[in-house]
Amino acid sequence: MTSTTSSASARRITSTDLIILSVVIIWGLNFTIVKFALQSLSPLTFNTLRFSMATVLLLLITRLRGESFDFRRQDILPIILLGFCGHTLYQASFINGLARTTPAVASLLMATSPLFVAIYGYVLGIERARPLVAAGILVSFLGVVLLIVGGQGDISLRSDTLLGNLLVLFAAMMWAVYTLGGKPLLTRYSPLKLNALTMVPGTLFLALISIPQISNQDWAAVTPGAWAALAYSTIFAVVVGYVLWYTGVQRIGGARTAIYSNLTPFVAAISAAVLLGDRLEPLQLIGAVVVIAGIWLTRRGRNA
Repeated sequence: MTSTTSSASARRITSTDLIILSVVIIWGLNFTIVKFALQSLSPLTFNTLRFSMATVLLLLITRLRGESFDFRRQDILPIILLGFCGHTLYQASFINGLARTTPAVASLLMATSPLFVAIYGYVLGIERARPLVAAGILVSFLGVVLLIVGGQGDISLRSDTLLGNLLVLFAAMMWAVYTLGGKPLLTRYSPLKLNALTMVPGTLFLALISIPQISNQDWAAVTPGAWAALAYSTIFAVVVGYVLWYTGVQRIGGARTAIYSNLTPFVAAISAAVLLGDRLEPLQLIGAVVVIAGIWLTRRGRNA
C-alpha cells in the first residue's frame, strides 16, 4: 500500500512539473510573439483585445465544464483586487514595458517574481526571515540593477529602455501578488473558475485605461501576422497559461510554482535570437546570472 501511494505521488509530482514547464515554454515564446504584434498594434489595444477574448473563452469553458459562477460574498473584494493587480496593473505594466525593451531582458526581469513572492511572504508573516533569504534578496536586486542599466550607454532616467525595464519589473511585482494572493482562494475555487472570476473585473479596468490607445489605433495597419500573434497570446499565454499556472499553485504552492519562472528567460532569449535577432549585452548576461543566483539563494533560505 505504501509503495502504491509513493508511486502515485511520484506520478502526480511529475505531471505537475510537466504542466508548469509547458507554461514556461508558452510564456517564453510569448515575449517574442507579443513584441512582433506590437509592431502594428498599440500595447494597450493589444492587451485589451486579448483579455476581452480570453475572458469570454474562460467564462464559456467554465460553464461548459459544469461549474457555476457562484462565489462567497466575503470573496468579492479579494477577487476584484486580484483581478486589478494580476490583470490590469500587471498587464498594463508588462505590455508597455515590453514595447520599450527587448523580449530577453523583459523575461529576465519577470524572473524576479519568485523573489517578490518571498518578500511578500515575509512581510505578511507567512514565514520567518532567514539569512539566506536576506542574502538572496540583496543579490537579486544587484542583478536587477545590472539588467536595467546594462543595455544603456548612460544611466538616463529619460531613456525609453530604462522606463521599459522598470515597468516590467513592476509587472513582476504584481504577478507575485497574483500568485501569492490566489492561494487562499484556490481552496474554494478551481484554477479555471478563479481565473475566470478575476479576469472579469481585471479586464474591465484594463479596457477603461486603454480607451485613448484604442481610439488612436490604425486598424488598417494591423498585419495578418499580428492577428495570428494575438490569437496565440490569447489562447495559449492567457487562457491555457493562466489556468495551468494556478493549477501548479493549487498543487504545490505559490513559491514552488514561481521558481519555475526562472526558466522562462532561457526560452525567451532563444526565441528572440532566432526570430528577432536580439542579443543580450555582456553586463546584462552577468545581471541574468546574478538574478538567478539570488533567487536560488532565496529558495534555499525558504527551504532551510
